[in-house]
Amino acid sequence: MEPFKPFLTLLTEIEDPRRAEGKLYRLPHIVLFAILAMVSGANSYRGVHSFIDVHLGRLRKVFGLKWRRAPAYSTIRIILQQLDTASVEQVFRRHAAILHQQARHQGQRHIAIDGKALRHSFDQFHDRKAAHILSAFASDAALVLAHLDCDEKSNEIPAVQALLRELGVFEAVLTVDAMHCQKKPSRSRQRPVPS
Repeated sequence: MEPFKPFLTLLTEIEDPRRAEGKLYRLPHIVLFAILAMVSGANSYRGVHSFIDVHLGRLRKVFGLKWRRAPAYSTIRIILQQLDTASVEQVFRRHAAILHQQARHQGQRHIAIDGKALRHSFDQFHDRKAAHILSAFASDAALVLAHLDCDEKSNEIPAVQALLRELGVFEAVLTVDAMHCQKKPSRSRQRPVPS
């Protein structure tokens, strides 16, 4: 339990959209177990349910849970789909910043930023393009620092600038695609204020 304690504390900051009387299963544990299930190979809500069900005895013991049974896959789906994505992203960014600070060593920081279109995220019926997500990866710590959803009507260039400002990145070597080698963005002398 000790290694997960700081992360579970951070997960309590995610706003729980459920009513007070509908909280049989605590949100931080559901999110943590969903992450553990996905790391173990689960790729569906049923897979997350199966992971919790198979390991329920061990999870009860380690986390001091009083759950009589694993939450149904439909319960897991409802809980996770109702979460505010911005709230979840902020918690994960704070957790990544803490881990990055702990792993920091002497030498130059290196951050790689790349954008990818999410597979199967387009919607022809509603004329919506595929979702485009930027990721900032700290290669010195082997850690994803943040994600940012690119605006559908824009491109990566302003999104990368916004992501760098949000992360407060300075005194680091950045690796980006060639499209970011334009004079204005690459010669920016402004230093973002670290948060």
